[in-house]
Amino acid sequence: MDIRVKFLGGAKSVTGSKYLITVNDFHVLIDCGLFQGLKQLRLRNWDDLPVNPEKIDCIVLTHAHIDHSGYIPLLYKNGFGGKVHCTEPTLELADILLTDSAKLQEEEAEFANRKGYSKHNPAKPLYTVRDAIEALNILEAHPFDLTFRIHNQIEVRFFHAGHILGAASIELIIYSSQGIKRMVFSGDLGPMHNPLHFAPVKPPNADVLFMESTYGARRHKDVDLEKELRQLILESDKKGGCILIPAFSVGRTQLVLYYIWKIFQNMKSRPVYIDSPMAISVTHLYKSFSNYHRLESDSEFGHHIFDAPFVHYVTEQSKSKVLNTIKDRAIIISASGMATGGRVLHHLFHRLPREQDIVLFTGFLPEGTRGRDIANGEKLVKIFGEEVMINAKIHVLDGFSAHADQDELVEWSGHISEPPKMTFLIHGEKEQAEVLRERLIGRGWNVTIPDYLETFTLFDHV
Repeated sequence: MDIRVKFLGGAKSVTGSKYLITVNDFHVLIDCGLFQGLKQLRLRNWDDLPVNPEKIDCIVLTHAHIDHSGYIPLLYKNGFGGKVHCTEPTLELADILLTDSAKLQEEEAEFANRKGYSKHNPAKPLYTVRDAIEALNILEAHPFDLTFRIHNQIEVRFFHAGHILGAASIELIIYSSQGIKRMVFSGDLGPMHNPLHFAPVKPPNADVLFMESTYGARRHKDVDLEKELRQLILESDKKGGCILIPAFSVGRTQLVLYYIWKIFQNMKSRPVYIDSPMAISVTHLYKSFSNYHRLESDSEFGHHIFDAPFVHYVTEQSKSKVLNTIKDRAIIISASGMATGGRVLHHLFHRLPREQDIVLFTGFLPEGTRGRDIANGEKLVKIFGEEVMINAKIHVLDGFSAHADQDELVEWSGHISEPPKMTFLIHGEKEQAEVLRERLIGRGWNVTIPDYLETFTLFDHV
């Protein structure tokens, strides 16, 4: 039995996660993400996959974020005929995120054609809403901590990764005449202490470990999020402006609401507008899947924090545009968190030039994203094909991160008692992975940072 891995994404980058495991002639893809961020990465989405989609037998998904799931409709459209295995909340989230991804692509293509700023004529989406809806039929949900079989010699188990609702690490168990081989995929690991999500579960022993390295060189600052957010609200009042928070719809929006709710227990509230249909749908899922996160419906910080009187959910596009007329004493939370698309763009278009306003980023901003450019202090940013002057105050508060930092990654992997035969650091920019690699090598581990499209033999003749 020959077992190999080919890195189709998520190698020396934090996007496009796709890891093809081949066991003899059986092919399982761990994650199936779109490339985001830098243009040279995004262009890979348009390239033919180096593997025939018809040859892939199944997909096992760690979680629903688009950089881990967003390629599924395109793979399905191009001939993939297997199942996508995931956790129960991930299935529901994928329904929301994949259709939204397709809708944004359709809208951006239509807008580019209307404005004439695309180099392609006509501009087209990678896939349509119809493609996404059809692809959702191949998703199959499984509970945490129960093994299921994807092949007569391969079992899979999901265990909590703590990153977002339903996020899982994966244990892949392969049976052969020579014994059992175990591979562990961390997926995206959450921080050890998060008010919304459970801490990542300790990993089992692994012959081969695939571990994310998003924050492999960073340690989260010891930030009092509640205090710092309160100070920004007071500063905004003094400036006579509004706070705009580009925030991911899954996890981040709900976490920001949690802290705002806490703050407004001790100071006068002001309107908080959730301007993201996707974030609104996801918030309802937090109510439906109460066993998958830390909030309890009957506790002080229960589900009612999402229904506080100061929270206003904006569903209609016309009402979203009206928010741009509000001059002061309001907080607008809108997607996307990296400012790469979505309704937040027209809010940025109107609010970045205003000195009175504050734009607050609350998480990791990959290289090549509009959010990263703004946070890095650029004076101009292009939105809708136009240069927009940045006069607003830009503030980054990364204590909201949904990723484990370097120390937490080292601690998580340290629960593996025997050094894995091979450890691959994935889903991290090269500089982040290299620092983490040095720490793990110091433990005596064999650690590799793979390149895009690189292939490794994990076991032969087992």
